[in-house]
Amino acid sequence: MRNLLCLGAVMLALAGCAAPQQPNADADTLARVAYRQPGPATLTLYTMINNRSGRGGHASLMVNASERVIFDPAGSFYASVVPERNDVLYGITPAVEKAYRGAHARSTFHVIVQQVEVTPEQAEKAYQLVVNNGRVPGAFCAQATTGILQQIPGFENIDRTFYPEKLAEQFGQLPGVVTDRYYENDSADLQDGLARSDAALSAAEE
Repeated sequence: MRNLLCLGAVMLALAGCAAPQQPNADADTLARVAYRQPGPATLTLYTMINNRSGRGGHASLMVNASERVIFDPAGSFYASVVPERNDVLYGITPAVEKAYRGAHARSTFHVIVQQVEVTPEQAEKAYQLVVNNGRVPGAFCAQATTGILQQIPGFENIDRTFYPEKLAEQFGQLPGVVTDRYYENDSADLQDGLARSDAALSAAEE
């Protein structure tokens, strides 16, 4: 019974880590928006942190491999110009990455951004894992992200956890990780942030 109560508390704390599923984009759409950020192969862990409690509300992983994508397990992010397939966001240009951070950062949450350079082989392994993972149930974002990381050479020692902030602590201890925190002080309503990000990206496409 105690374990069930603890699990229920975790699910409640991660209520934001559960969103309505978006329809899967087709292969032609994904190919049309494919983008790779110039420079080294990288993995970037995003952790959305409650400014009052310090607890994590969501975790996601950006992979810069043969193309740059964001594994957003059970995530809330949506933009009309950013196609999604099985919890993976495609076409992650600098503008889209900024919109992704900005949509989550607000008066009640900030975003921990942790990036590490990896080999092209590690990045491609991560890319294949996320695009083949499939959709993730609500509140399992940290579990799914750690599951991906554990299969990448050099990241096997990361422990499974339901708590995004615990994952961020582990990730931050890895050699070469650069950690930043991103803040905005706008509306506490996530949907408002998503709408503004969507509008800005759509305007940039015109």
